Amino acid sequence: MDSLVQLVALSEFFPRGILPYLLGGLLVGGGVAFIYLATGIIAGASTFLESTLSYVSDVPRFNRFKYIQSRGWRLVFTAGIVSGAALYGLVLGPGTWTTEVQWWRLLGGGFLVGVGTRLGKGCTSGHGVCGTGSLSRTSLVNVVTFLAVAIGTAQFVQALGVTP
Repeated sequence: MDSLVQLVALSEFFPRGILPYLLGGLLVGGGVAFIYLATGIIAGASTFLESTLSYVSDVPRFNRFKYIQSRGWRLVFTAGIVSGAALYGLVLGPGTWTTEVQWWRLLGGGFLVGVGTRLGKGCTSGHGVCGTGSLSRTSLVNVVTFLAVAIGTAQFVQALGVTP
């Protein structure tokens, strides 16, 4: 009975219900576990995206042996992220915009996330899903930093009264 009361209490944090988040988490966790078990590659999205640049760039950073050797898997992963987002958009219907945030704010936020990914030497999928799962100290510190900065930024923006 206590667990049911706790779930009901959490429902205000999950207005669409807990199930979509639970299924999403299971799919992400299962996907990265499958990639790791099948290939030995840690499925960090930023590294996967970076490795696909080896197809079009001569920059040594993008043409490391480990990227060239495994870029087939990495390309499939990156294509899956992009096609998954496109499929989601198609399911909702063409022209459906799922946020109140203006495009320029999304673009600016995406740029800042990219800068943070470079500074943190990885992204939330690499550090948050794979790194914490393997108890990496670096990843644990990075995830705490991601969360602290995100919470602080959200509080600051809210205090300024900024809305979408």
